[in-house]
Amino acid sequence: MTETPMRVRAPLRARAEIDLAALRANVHALRARAPRARLMAVVKADAYGHGMVPCARAAVLAGADWLGTATPQEALALRAAGLRTRLLCWLWTPGGPWREAIEADIDVSVSARWALDEVCAAARDCGRTARVQLKADTGLGRGGCQPADWPELVGAALAAEAEGLLRVTGLWSHYACADEPGHPSIAAQTARFDEAVAHAEKAGLRPEVRHIANSPAVLTLPESQYDLVRPGVALYGISPVPQLGSAADFGLRPVMTLSARLGLVKHVPAGHGVSYGHHYVTSAPTTLGLVPLGYADGIPRHASGKGPVLVGGAWRRVAGRVAMDQFVVDLGGDEPAAGAEAVLFGPGDRGEPTAEDWAVAADTIAYEIVTRIGPRVDRVYVNEEPADPGTDPDGPVGAAR
Repeated sequence: MTETPMRVRAPLRARAEIDLAALRANVHALRARAPRARLMAVVKADAYGHGMVPCARAAVLAGADWLGTATPQEALALRAAGLRTRLLCWLWTPGGPWREAIEADIDVSVSARWALDEVCAAARDCGRTARVQLKADTGLGRGGCQPADWPELVGAALAAEAEGLLRVTGLWSHYACADEPGHPSIAAQTARFDEAVAHAEKAGLRPEVRHIANSPAVLTLPESQYDLVRPGVALYGISPVPQLGSAADFGLRPVMTLSARLGLVKHVPAGHGVSYGHHYVTSAPTTLGLVPLGYADGIPRHASGKGPVLVGGAWRRVAGRVAMDQFVVDLGGDEPAAGAEAVLFGPGDRGEPTAEDWAVAADTIAYEIVTRIGPRVDRVYVNEEPADPGTDPDGPVGAAR
């Protein structure tokens, strides 16, 4: 295992170890599930908490054809880091940095006429042809153009193409319930997407890619793969359908291992209250261990009294409430030294909990567990590769592959 050199020489209070070899292997596994489609690695939200730029580089090295972000700031940061891979950004608001995105060769998503008008104005202003992907709302009810407004949006995009202002590179949508196989909305959305694509192509649009498949669809709906698939959380080794199978069942490996060093181990008597509100009181003389992570670091307060931690080869549970910077585990009389490792979650190889175990404890989804780990926790990257065909840190950032 190779590890990124750290500027911090002292032992870390806590660390999120990011295994880039696992991420590359996950890309390969997901490509194998969609062999006829191109693959977009979704690296929004700081790569689901794993670190956007290192994970984007690793995904491209493993063969990702596209990168995907939510905000334009994320997309522009990837370009600034030297990543030249095709890149789609989809979460826009009025007055966004359209010109900067066009000049950086970023494909921008358009769901409404106002957005198309702003793209066209920016393209005129900078004298460049924008790359635009039209998004259809096929039933999710978030972003995307409603079916009743789709003909107008398509017609306006065709007129802008004829003027040379833009090129429609893609048509896309997003499932609402792909993580619930058999849900009736899946077939309905697929049918609406087919109708939207057919209308656009009959009108004269010739997109490079059509896409609707997110992580659960890649794993469970091969009919949804079209020209491009967009795995997100699955890239990071988390099952989007835990009710159907674990990450390992789908050939995926968790990328993040979150651990901390015990800040204190002490003896307490029976009847000793622990943390705010004394929701936990020791039933017998015991030892308590202080884990220096809290909800300011992304540890869910809803997991108070339930969150699992591996200390000294045994699972412990959060004793009492998770506080802002720390929480306590009852060590049951064991006496690990201060500084001993406490592993909150990882792949499970050493018997440690997984992000899914924390999701169950906090009554949420594993996506949230990894994404919310905050910047006070150092990311330590292991198993990096020295060369990356998708980046050129010393070269121009505007040219896309």
